[in-house]
Parts: sequence; structure tokens; C-alpha cells
Amino acid sequence: QLLSAEPQLFSSYNIIKGFLNISVSDQYLMEFLKSNFNNQSFGKSPETGTQILVEYSSPNTNKPLHLGHLRNNFLGWSVAEILSANGNKVAKTSIVNDRGVHICKSMLAWKKFSDGATPESTGIKGDHLVGDYYVMFEKELKAQTSVLLEKVISGDLSGFAEEESTKMRLLLEKKNDKSLSPEKKAEVNDAINELVRNNTPIMQEVREMLVNWENGDPQTLELWSKMNGWVYEGFDETYRKIGSDFDKVYYESNTYLLGKNYVEEGLSKGIFFRKPDGSVWIDLTGEGLDEKLVLRKDGTSVYITQDLGLAKLKYEDFRMQQSIYVIGDEQNYHMKVLKLICQKLGLPNADGIYHLSYGMVELPSGRMKSREGTVVDADDLVEEMTSIAEKHTAESGKVKDFVPEELAELYHTIGMGALKFYLLKVEPKKKMVFNPEESIDFHGFTGPFIQYTHARIKSILRKEEIQGTDYSQAGLEKLEKDLIITLEQYPQMVQQAAAELNPSVIANFIYHLSKLFNSFYAEHSISRAETAEKKELRLQLANMTAIVIKSGMGLLGIRVPERM
Repeated sequence: QLLSAEPQLFSSYNIIKGFLNISVSDQYLMEFLKSNFNNQSFGKSPETGTQILVEYSSPNTNKPLHLGHLRNNFLGWSVAEILSANGNKVAKTSIVNDRGVHICKSMLAWKKFSDGATPESTGIKGDHLVGDYYVMFEKELKAQTSVLLEKVISGDLSGFAEEESTKMRLLLEKKNDKSLSPEKKAEVNDAINELVRNNTPIMQEVREMLVNWENGDPQTLELWSKMNGWVYEGFDETYRKIGSDFDKVYYESNTYLLGKNYVEEGLSKGIFFRKPDGSVWIDLTGEGLDEKLVLRKDGTSVYITQDLGLAKLKYEDFRMQQSIYVIGDEQNYHMKVLKLICQKLGLPNADGIYHLSYGMVELPSGRMKSREGTVVDADDLVEEMTSIAEKHTAESGKVKDFVPEELAELYHTIGMGALKFYLLKVEPKKKMVFNPEESIDFHGFTGPFIQYTHARIKSILRKEEIQGTDYSQAGLEKLEKDLIITLEQYPQMVQQAAAELNPSVIANFIYHLSKLFNSFYAEHSISRAETAEKKELRLQLANMTAIVIKSGMGLLGIRVPERM
């Protein structure tokens, strides 16, 4: 029945051990190639009218973007492009965490230790300069914590407020309980250290600075605005380097109060409840979670409060059917809570909230820590990748006729291609270890291998022009057939990547296609093809392969050189 229904599509079939094997006709495959070999829009779907919002990056203004941010940016940007290729109307947004204790840490350290240093006076990029003071703060905090902890262990709790002093005494009693398991003892020690940290003089100064900021103190606001300005200039430069952009940027300083109205609404509807100390909570034990704080006892917002307000604000701005949050897997619980609260409050598009969770990126040396200054800054990594690209490309000896400007552009393109492909070829949910040298191998499962394949095809096409010769009677060799069948699958791969919100589907497909083309080219000459018909067929095959490689890599945010 299948053969009779589509006689032009299938040439034969057989059944072996319960498996149906179908052969697609050469004629059908050649007709497909003729229709699409120069189709620059191949793989893209018609517009659906569906509005989707993708939020990613979400940096803090107390430090520069780092390797973790790069996976986030590349993933968010690529998912937005893939969804757009599937006909959706997509907007890209970011929320900048520009207020709070962590921001005040950098500000206070700058006041104490900078002697008025600026990006101009030091020659240090603004976001890096501010990040340096965040690390300085943490070092000073660590030193003060050590001193205060010694006093606490000796029984001296002077300087602690009455409530904090009571907490500490209870913790010290627990610490001395010999019946405690090692795990519980570790928890108690952590609680003691955290309480000591929060009662150091420098942390008390930070909290005072935050209160001054919230009360609109002019000097505090002036310093905050100045230092954030340095950071934004730095961020913009990094975003240009990595090819990341947004349709709208939100700022926590403008949104953190928005959710308070929902707290009052939730209280009146019985969704939230107030504890005796005045704090407001939601009970999610019925949903398999626990109680969640939504407003502190002093009336100040927590992250979930502002996220409620931001969710509504984004809907008012974009009226989206789906709102995708690209956030690391350490926030899985937070995002479950956010969606549940939005649903209970009846916020518009609550059901459309989706957390695109991804695993952390580590280096071969282990996990990075912002507090200790052991993170890999995005700018430094981009520079390192460009240098590695230069070393590997120069060794090939194929760029002698490039002018310096072309070389600089090529090295950056290869370096960024290696970086993006390495971070996107892994399924988002998986944790990964990033190895810069491994990512730039011209012969492995890498971006540069695919970029080189594209450049190789373009070199062939510069030497040999497509003539339009009829090749309908030429027949197909196995690798020619395999290549056309693979190319024909590209639209389905784009759809699958969108359905799964998974750019690695595209990365793996484009790598497979490139590898297949290289196998085909190694076995079948194009310029010295057996006949003019075969030459035309192979030129069209090469042309379509280059188009699909460029399209797929473009969905990953990776440029492909015309020559390299």
C-alpha cells in the first residue's frame, strides 16, 4: 500500500526478521536536491503567531561575566534563534541583579580600599574593577570572621544583638553535644560560621549601606550609579565580543518592589499566611514542597517576591504564550515555587512559565568560586580562545595571503566557534567540564572542524561554478544518497531542537553532516567527476551542504568563514 500510494518516493522494500526496509528512489532524492540546493531559507518554518519570551544572562553588577554566564548566554541566545526559525515570534530579555547586599559589598570595599580608583585611572575594564573589590571584600570578611569566631568559641559574645546572642548560645550547646552525628555537627558548624559572618563589623556596615540605598541616601545612590555604570560599559563590551543581545533589559532596582502587591492579594485570598513574627509565607507541602517565605518580617522583599512582579511586568510588555527562564539547575526548586505561586495567584501566562535548567560548567581544575576570585572571566576566556585559534591556524600554514585585519577576524571567529560549539554540543541538563585546548581541535567533534568543512566547500565552489546541467539520469552513489537523505532531515532537526529546547540536537546534526561530507569528498572527486552530470550533481550537493552548515551553525550563534 505504501509503495502504491507514493510510487515516486520508494523504489523497493523488503522485510527481514520483522523489520521493514524501504529504499527511497534516486529520482525522488535528485528532485529534492534540484528544488533545494540553493534554498537559503531551507529548514525555517512559516510564522505561527506564537509569542515566546526567553530570559537569559541575568548577571550581577558586582562582578564580570564568567564561564558559567557564557553557557547561559549561548544557550539562551541559541534557543531563541531556534524557536524563531520554527516560526515563533521571539523576544530576548535579561534581568540585571543590580541591587542588594552583594552589590553593596563591592561598593563598601571600593570606599574602603580604592583611594578613588576608576577604570580610566587604572586601565582596568569597569566590570573587572568592580569585581576586584568584591573579592577584596570577601577576603576582609574572611579575616574578620576568623577573628570573631575565636572570640565566640572562647565564650565572648559581646557585640552580638540579644536575639543573635541567644541563637549562638544554642548553636554552641549543640556543637558540644557528643551524641550528634558527623553530618549534624557539620550543619551546626556551618550555622555558627554563617552567624559569625553576619555579625562581623564589615557585614554590619554593608547592611547599613543597603538600608541607606533603600532609603534613597544621595551619596549611596551616587556611588551605586557610578559603579554600576562602569559595570554596564564592561558588560556591553563583553556581549559584543560573544555575540549576545537582548530586546529588553530589566533591572532589579526597578522591579524588586513590584511583587509586594501580590503578597497583599495572596493574603486576602488565603494563598499566603502571616506568621507571628510578621513574615509572610506560602504552604506548598501539599505539592510536595515545603513552606516558602515571600516577605520578611521587616516587610522587605525576597527574590520570589520580585520574580512575581517581574513575571507580570514581562507579560504586560510582551503578551507571550510561553515564558522561558534559562537558569542553572541550582535554582530548580525556586523555579518550581515561582510557577506554583503564579498559578495560585492566577497570574496571566502562569502555565506558560518554563524553566530551561542547565548543569554547571567546571574546569579540569574543579568548580569556580566568585567569592575567592577563582572564576574564569568571560573576557579572559575569549582572549585565550582567540590565542589558541591563532596558534592552531598558523600551524596549518593556509592563511599566508590574509591581511592582518582578516586574520584577527578569523582567529576571533574560530575561537568563538570553538567555545560556543563546545558549550552547546552537550545536552543542557548535563554538567560539563570545559577544556579550551580540546575544544579547538580541527579534526574532532568541534566547531573549528565544522567551520573548516564549510570553508573547504566554499573553496571548491569558488573554483567550479554550478551550470544547471540536467543530472536526472546520473544515478546516485551510496555516499551521495546518504548526503541527500541527511540534508533532507535538517528541517526535522530544527523542529526537534525547538520542541526539546536543546541546541545540542543541531550541533550533533551539523557535525554528522560535516563528517559525512568529508567522507563523500574523500571518495568522490567533484572537479574531476566522471561526467558533466555527476559534476553538477556533486556541486549542488556541496552547495546545499554549505547552506545547511551555515544555517545550523547560525542557530548556535557561530559564524562560518568563507576561507580559512
